[in-house]
Parts: sequence; structure tokens; C-alpha cells
Amino acid sequence: MGENKFATLKFGDKEIDLPILEGAVGPDVIDVSKLYAQSGVFTYDPGFTSTASCESKITYIDGDEGILMYRGYPIDQLARESDFLEVCYLLLYGELPSKVEKDKFVKGITYHTMVHDQMRGLFNGFRRDAHPMAIMVGVVGALSAYYQDSLDIDDPHQRMVASYRLIAKMPTIAAMAYKYSVGQPFAYPRNDLGYAENFLHMAFSVPCEEYNPSPTIIRAMDRIFTLHADHEQNASTSTVRLASSSGANPFACIAAGIACLWGPAHGGANEAVLNMLNEIGTKENIPEYVARAKDKNDPFRLMGFGHRVYKNYDPRAKVMQETCHEVLAELGIDDDPLLELAIELERVALEDEYFVEKKLYPNIDFYSGITLRAMGFPESMFTVLFAVARTVGWVAQWNEMIEDPKQKIGRPRQLYTGATERTYTPMHKRAHD
Repeated sequence: MGENKFATLKFGDKEIDLPILEGAVGPDVIDVSKLYAQSGVFTYDPGFTSTASCESKITYIDGDEGILMYRGYPIDQLARESDFLEVCYLLLYGELPSKVEKDKFVKGITYHTMVHDQMRGLFNGFRRDAHPMAIMVGVVGALSAYYQDSLDIDDPHQRMVASYRLIAKMPTIAAMAYKYSVGQPFAYPRNDLGYAENFLHMAFSVPCEEYNPSPTIIRAMDRIFTLHADHEQNASTSTVRLASSSGANPFACIAAGIACLWGPAHGGANEAVLNMLNEIGTKENIPEYVARAKDKNDPFRLMGFGHRVYKNYDPRAKVMQETCHEVLAELGIDDDPLLELAIELERVALEDEYFVEKKLYPNIDFYSGITLRAMGFPESMFTVLFAVARTVGWVAQWNEMIEDPKQKIGRPRQLYTGATERTYTPMHKRAHD
């Protein structure tokens, strides 16, 4: 990045030159880090939508052009040609692995999938009807009590051990959360299965019957993980970075990310798609709800269409659409009216001039919600699966932040609009109604 260009800010009788930084791609960035020291004022940016909080080499998004790249590789190429653990390696280390490196990494993750057996008792402390995400927040945060040999964030080896443990154990914890919620015994991980297949086995196998998913279902699960692995400085990733900026241990930081992801505006979008479909009810009601979505005075909105970041087509959605239709073709949707409704809604939206003109295409949440429903997951598990996938992104971002010498503890400013200084009045002197 170069600092040979400047932006001049005029404030009162002052003129302040602010360095302009250039990234590898994307818009230039005005460096305001010394603005307060030079001028006595700071910037106001609710939601930090116009502020770069860090420098990163991991993920790049261009929402206007519909681009998402992990370490420079387009997401559609990775989703179609790679697999999730290879993508994990890429996000962590910055390059695609050789065969030897890939085999070693896969073995390292596979042999970390079991959780400490005493952790089984943690689950019994939750109510039977506890939301799986509530369980995830608590159990992942508790990992620091069981794996105290990988808490030193200044030790690169301990950081990598913690990274492997988080990526490996998250599917096990997620499957345990699901099993607990449906009253079934936990299934142990198997070292002879791949990452996605192992998770499906732990989620759906029972002692009296093994679950043997088809290659189509395994590939769909793997692609869902790949497509959700990272998404730049979103709310949960920023939460992980902010928590880790204080020096908190990695398990606490990832638990904070899971808590943020739980919000319906973030990780709950695909769950909201299913709720919307339930509200629409039948295919016959689609025209009415499409008309309502076009009415600016009607609060109803079609969930799973358009995207806050992507003003063009969500680059993940095309691959997810293909995967969704592959799963539905294999499993069938004849016995699920909700899935039939979803496919009809997709057809209508892709052909309607209003949606096409405004680029309100079905996004990844629309297709992933339908796919997960077809695979047998309840809506309460959708965000859990998002957390499993996003863990590697959080971990990669966490490692990058700790290794960045420019990073410091997060401390956003505020625009204070409350009362100015007041003198305390004792109770007996206060006016009473």
C-alpha cells in the first residue's frame, strides 16, 4: 500500500492532510487514525459502514460487481472444484496446499474432532428445549476450561493448536447440540469419514441405525460449509476481532462470534426464509405476497431476496442454487409442500420484471434454507451450521489480527448527546409529584 497521496480536510481555519492508502483491489482508503490528534475531532460512522477497521489479506468482496474471493480465488471456483478442508487450509495459511500438506492438515483436523468426555455433562445443565445456538455459545466458551494448553495467544504453536481444535470440534459440538435438542444419544466422530460426512453421521446416526448419506448430500453439506467459510469484516467477524483485541482466549472470542451470529439480521436469515414460506402457506398465495412485497407501504418483505452487500447477484447463490436443485432432485419434494412453494416462489421472482429490474435475486440464504430443510435439519439448526462453517473464517481473521503489529485494543468513539454536567441533589431536596 502506498501513502504518497493525500486527502485534504478543511476544518475551521485548519487544513489537515490525511494519507490515502491503496489496497490490492477495491476503493482507496483515507487514513483517519491521526485525525483526532491533529484536529481534536473524530469521525461519526454508525455501523462502521464507511470505515475500514483493519488491514486484511484474507477475503475480498465487491458487492456492486458480485465478487467474493478467498485469498484471491473466486468463491464459485472453490465451491465447485475444491473441498471445505482445502479451503480451510487456504484461509489459514494463504496458499492452496500440496498433496502432502493437505493430507497432513486433514489428519490434524480429523484427530482433533473428539471433545473432552467431561464436556458431555455440560449439556445436561441445559433445558431440554434450549435453542441449539444457546448451547453452542455456552459450550464453545467453556472449551477454555478443558483445553488450557492452547490459551497463550502470544505463542504461534498454541494459536495453531487452538485453531485446529476449533475447526475440528465445532461439528462435534453442533451435532451434540442437535442430538440433545431432539432427545437422542450423542454420536461419536469417526476418523474414517470426511469432514462433512462425519458431521452428517454425528447428526443423524442413532445406535440402532447408521446414517449413510449419498455423495450428493455429502457434497451439498461440504459446499454449504465452503460458501459460508468467511465473508470479510461482517458483524460476527468484527466481534471476534474486537473480543480478541483485548487479549481474550480464542475459545471466548469464537463464542462471542457465535453469539453475534445468532442475531436474526446476521446468521438467522436462512431461518427467516423458512418462516416466510410458512407465512405464505401455499403456492396459490404467492401472487398476493409478491404484490405485498412490491408495496412500499406494506411492511412485508420477501426474505432471501437481494443482499445488503451484493447489489448484483450474490456470487455464492448460483452454486447454492445448483446444489439445492441437485438435493431436491435426489430426495424429492413431493411430500413437502413448503419446498414446492419455495421452488415456485423462486420461479416467479426470477421472471418478475420488478425483481429483475431491482436485482432482487434469490440469495444464498434462500437456497441454503431450502437445502437444509430437504436434508432433514430443523430451522433451529440453520444458524448452528453457519457457525460451523464460519469458524475457520473467524479463526483465520483472529490469527491475522494477533500477528498484525498495527492492531490495538478496540475502542470506538461516540457522539455524546446526553445531559451536560449536573450537581447531585439529595433525595429530600428533589421535587416530588
